[in-house]
Formats: sequence, structure tokens, C-alpha cells
Amino acid sequence: MQFLLALILVVPLVGAVAALLPAPPGLRGRSPDQAVLRHGVTVTGAVLLATVVLALGFDRDHASRMQATTDISWIAALNVRIHLGVDGISLPLLVLTALLTFLCALYSYFKQGHQRPTPRANGASPKAFVALILVLESGTLATFAVLDLLLFFLAFEMVLIPMYFLIARWGGSEGVPGGRRAAALKFILYTLLGSVIMLLGLLLIGLNAGTFDMVALATDNGAGLSTSVQVTAVLAIGLGLAVKTPMWPLHSWLPDAHTAAPTVGSVLLAGVLLKMGTYGFVRIVLPVAPDGMRTFAPYLAALAVAGIIYGSLACLALAREGAGGDLKRLIAYSSVGHMGFVLLGIASMTPTGVNGALFANIAHGLITGLLFFLVGALKDRYGTADLDTLAGATGAALYGRAPRLGGLLAFAAVASLGLPGLAGFWGEMLTMFGAFNPAEGLSRPAFLTFMAIAGFGTLLTAAYLLIVVRRVCMGVKPPEPEPAEASAGAPAADTTAGTGPRRAPVRFADIQTYEIASWSPLAALTVIAGLWPAVLLGLTDPAVQKLLAGGKS
Repeated sequence: MQFLLALILVVPLVGAVAALLPAPPGLRGRSPDQAVLRHGVTVTGAVLLATVVLALGFDRDHASRMQATTDISWIAALNVRIHLGVDGISLPLLVLTALLTFLCALYSYFKQGHQRPTPRANGASPKAFVALILVLESGTLATFAVLDLLLFFLAFEMVLIPMYFLIARWGGSEGVPGGRRAAALKFILYTLLGSVIMLLGLLLIGLNAGTFDMVALATDNGAGLSTSVQVTAVLAIGLGLAVKTPMWPLHSWLPDAHTAAPTVGSVLLAGVLLKMGTYGFVRIVLPVAPDGMRTFAPYLAALAVAGIIYGSLACLALAREGAGGDLKRLIAYSSVGHMGFVLLGIASMTPTGVNGALFANIAHGLITGLLFFLVGALKDRYGTADLDTLAGATGAALYGRAPRLGGLLAFAAVASLGLPGLAGFWGEMLTMFGAFNPAEGLSRPAFLTFMAIAGFGTLLTAAYLLIVVRRVCMGVKPPEPEPAEASAGAPAADTTAGTGPRRAPVRFADIQTYEIASWSPLAALTVIAGLWPAVLLGLTDPAVQKLLAGGKS
């Protein structure tokens, strides 16, 4: 098992190097581009298979215990060790990362045979595209598997450069102020600045405690750290993690990055990278510096609910008729609100709230990943993600023109708004239950207020998602031409905002076979997690209980 976990982290790096080498003559297929994209599917598929085997071999009866561990000395002078392991908290995130990366590789491979341009966009090579995806996967998997503070920081930083180039070279500029390169630069500047501050907090903890080992630090539960050290460390580490989460008001890099990123970049950014920040709060901040966390918990909860309301209002503004809102940008803002629920659960410092936060993490990865896949497909077919254009008389009207695509978009939207029976429901409900009765030492009246505000946010979420479904899936009735215009042979003007002169209705293909293969696992898991939440909660709850109890099961 320990060899399998190490293999899962190393194989994507080896695959990234191999992707840059010339393909052997017998494996080139129709073209070198096809060969390297197939290589990406093969490597990510092998990693997914190994992760599933790891999950099947995981001892669920001892989910609170670190399993598949490796612990060897690396930098003896600093007492830094290569310490790896998984428990009930990290295992679901490993599986989610491997699954989403494989689906992105599969989607990219088959898409080149159905559509132009291929990933050789903006003069960039598919070899670099595949290599960057694999490096990104390795860094993300390592973030969830390492148990040393400095290794965590290195893995945390490892994903920044691949995502920067995916946005800057393969992204689009529509709806992005300054274009894709400006969006990529904003992304990396925000996250690098947050990471530098986070490193100072990690060093403060490690040097004062005499170890960087996350398991030992969690077991001590802050006993070796003074309150002032804990408060300072939580402030520094929390700022770095909050940027990546992203927490309002440190979120402003996210809408531009999502809008500019290619489809697979948006899927991985929303489905995996945002989880690294919230995972850091649970794995490091909560157990290592509980006194410092208790000091900042009310402020974290206040900013979380502010993000819930802000994200929902921003989405409502983008969804209204005539606003010229971009559908990818709207989903990006929705992530600010959804991650607000995750932060609220963590701020409650209760097993119920933290379990809800971890469940909401996985649910958001599945549902928002599916939404970005769908919006990417819609943009490929129609040429734009502008809501006014899609909702106009010449727009999508998916129920009539592509009913399966429209039905799946509606399904993802109602899952995102938290419909009972789907994955989005349980995380939001449990985080609000955690706020209803927060941990000892936290103000219950304040958290009851936060819970009420979050509950109002769920209504706003339902409002903007239902507006999107109505406008994009149903469209509008084409206006009748004026008699005078019709007799003169002039084209009838479209009265819907932003559409210009009315054209003939656009026809495009419904869901293709390769899209079904790429998207159906996400839809199926959304239903399974919604109907059988014990699949996840049975893993996370023992580990959360142990973490909050100071390493005692």
C-alpha cells in the first residue's frame, strides 16, 4: 500500500517527462498530436486505477488512522522528512483528483477528433499541454498525501506554474479584461503572494514546535505552541489558504481565471485546486493551532457568509437580461458562494460542521466540474458563453435543439442549488447544523446569525441557477417581424438584448458519445453521494473526530 501511494504521486511526473519525448514509431497513430493526447489518457487512467485500488484496500474500520504511510528522512538538518499517508479526510480528495484529471484527458483526446482547433491553440504544442496536466495532477495529489509542513508547501506551490501556462497559452480572451495573459498573471500573483505569507506561518510553527511533522503536531494539539504563536501562525497560514480557497474578499483572481481558462483548466481549477485551501484549514490549522483558530473563527465565519451572499448577488447580476454576463464567469462566482459554506463549516470547529465542509468539498468538485464541462461544450457549439446571446431568439434553447445537453445542464444546476437527494444538499445542510451549535468558546448568537445569512444565501443560489436554466434551456420566443419590414424584405431586428439582427436558429449536435463517457461518472457520483451520504461521511467522520480531539481516537 505504501508503494502504491508513492507510485500514484510519481507516475504523473514520469508521464510528464515522457510526454515531451518523441513517440515511438508504433505508437504515433494518425499523428503525433493524437499520440501524445492518448499518452495523457493512458497515464491518468493508470493513476486513477491505482487510486481506486488504494481506496479498495483502505481499512474503513480504522479511517482515522494514517494508512499506506512512508516516513524517511530527507533533510536531516531541518528535520524534514518524506512523510506520506492517507486517512478518511484525504482519501476522497485523492480519488476526486485522479478521476477529474482522467476525465479531462479523455475529453481532450476525443475532442480533437470531433472539433477544431485541437489543443495546438495559440501556437502551443499538445506535448506541453499533456505535460502540464500531468504535473498539475502530481502536485495536487501530493498536497493531499504529504504529512510534512514543508513538503505540503512545495506541493501546494507545484500546481501554480502548470495552471498559469494552461490559462495563458490555451485560454480564451472573450469576456476577460486584459485577455488571458492578464488573467493568468493575476492568478499567479495572488496565489504566490498568499503562499509566501503562508510559508512564514508554517516556519513559525515548525521552528517553535521543533518538528514539521503534521501528525505529531496534530497529536500535540497546540500544546507546544504559545497562544501568541498560534494566533500569528493562523493569521499567516490562513491568509495563504484563503487566497487559494478563494475566500471573499481575496477572490478577485478567480472569475478572470475561470473565464479565460480552457474547459479542462476550469474543471481542474474548480474541482481540485480550490480544495487545496480548505484541506489546509482542516489538516493544519484546526488541529495544530486550535487556540489561534478559535480566535479567528468568528471572523472566518463572517467572511464566509459574506462570500455566500456576494457570490449569489454577483451571479444574479450576471444572469439578468441585458447584463451581458458570461456563463463561465457566473459559475466562477457561484464557486465563491459554495466555498463560503465550506469555510463556515470549518469555522464552527465542530465534527458536524467540519464533516459538512469536507462533504461540500467533494460535492462542489463533482457538480462544478460537470457544469464547466457543459458550458465548455456549449461554447464550442455556439461560439460564445454570453448569456444574452445564448438566451436570445437565435440562442441555445437547449430543450428544443439539444434536449440531452439541456437536461444535463438543468440536472447540474439543481444539484448545485442543493436539491435534496443530490450531493449538493448534504454539505450545505451539515455546515449550517455546525453553525447552529458551534464549538465551546465560540459565540452561539453570532453563529446563529451566520447560519441565518447562509440560509438566505441558499435562496439566492436557487434564484440565479433557475434563471440560468430558464434562459439558456428554454430560450425566448422569436419576435414577429413588423409587416412593413417584412414587405420591404428587411431583416427583422431581434428585440432581445445583445443579440443584434435575428438570424436563422442555430443547429448543433446533441451530446456526443465521448462527452457521455467524460461526464456520466460525475452525474452518477452526484446522485450516489446524494442518496447514500454515508459513503463519504463514514470515511471522514472518524478522522475528523480524532483530529479535533488532539489525535485521540
